[in-house]
Amino acid sequence: MDSSQNKLVIKKIGMILSGKLEQPILDGDCIICIDGKIAAIGYEKDLNTDDPDQIIDANGVTISPGLIDSHIHPVVGDYTPRQQQLHWIDSTLNGGVTTLISAGEVHMPGRPKDIVGLKAMAIAAQRWYENFRPSGVKVLAGAPVIEHGMVEEDFKELSNAGVKLLGEIGLGSVKDGPTAKKMVQWARKYGIQSTIHTGGPSIPGSGLIDKDIVLEADTDVIGHINGGHSALPDDQIVCLCESCQRSLEIVHNGNERAAILTLNTARELNQLDRIILGTDGPAGSGVQPLGILRMIALLSSFGNVPAEVAFCFGTGNTSRNRELDVGLMEVGYCADFVFMDQAQHSPGNSLLESVAQGNLPGVGMTIIDGIVRSQRSRNTPPAMRLPQILS
Repeated sequence: MDSSQNKLVIKKIGMILSGKLEQPILDGDCIICIDGKIAAIGYEKDLNTDDPDQIIDANGVTISPGLIDSHIHPVVGDYTPRQQQLHWIDSTLNGGVTTLISAGEVHMPGRPKDIVGLKAMAIAAQRWYENFRPSGVKVLAGAPVIEHGMVEEDFKELSNAGVKLLGEIGLGSVKDGPTAKKMVQWARKYGIQSTIHTGGPSIPGSGLIDKDIVLEADTDVIGHINGGHSALPDDQIVCLCESCQRSLEIVHNGNERAAILTLNTARELNQLDRIILGTDGPAGSGVQPLGILRMIALLSSFGNVPAEVAFCFGTGNTSRNRELDVGLMEVGYCADFVFMDQAQHSPGNSLLESVAQGNLPGVGMTIIDGIVRSQRSRNTPPAMRLPQILS
């Protein structure tokens, strides 16, 4: 190891969640990270733990890839004018989330809707979250809400400027299938991922987006398939699951019954790998710092999914569907972790049993890029055990 490299050793891990549906629990009790990347996973006796810059004793707790929120609406910094709330991103970190993905900065007061203005704001949003990471959290932002009148050159310009996401289609003037399809194809051509509003209007200015529009638009992500807030009828949700292969995004600020319907349909299709999770906040429902953990517990307990599989929905599935370098316990991926243990006095004989009964775990620490960002969570119930920084 080069003397300039920074080495983190995490030992005495009780359980390693991988984020991978094919193997959700990994063998091992130790993880080595170098320069903010995972370098080795296994048993301490088999790994080179010499000369670390920092050692963390996991004290037998579970470690998972940092959770990913696939659907947020940031504005600027760690502030949301929608709820007049400061430090919502830091609160979300205390819920184990280390990466946030914008579905459009729609709550910016005076949000420009002309083409020059919307491009300028998207580029600015991409820049300010690239340059400033609240509490170390990775905020993938700069997601323009498309409007009528945009041409292919606009998407090329956005891509060249570093914009890699579209805001959810349907929040702007584009609400018809043919126009959405054309713009999604332009976006895809230039490496920009797309998502679409699904269901009834969420706020004044948005509109109904039904299955026919969703299928014709063919976005990379079917945004809040369980509604944000109002879900489509059951037959339309089933049709969306059966008629395409795009990501099925289930959100906290949606219809819980529709969420379970989506999960059950995906399972019947043997396509659980399409399920990803978001909160769809900040929004009219407020801020949900524990939203991803709550969705994991909901889908496990009401959807009859093993908890270790449900955790994949909020980590590795999102990573793979969105082509990220976070969310998986794999050598070369970012060293972004959440340490969790069974909440004190919760039922069940282990963290997984407790979550499968609908209970939240206690978060004891988060790490982003190999750096400790938070310790005992101020928002989750207290964990039975906590990791410790030894050096």
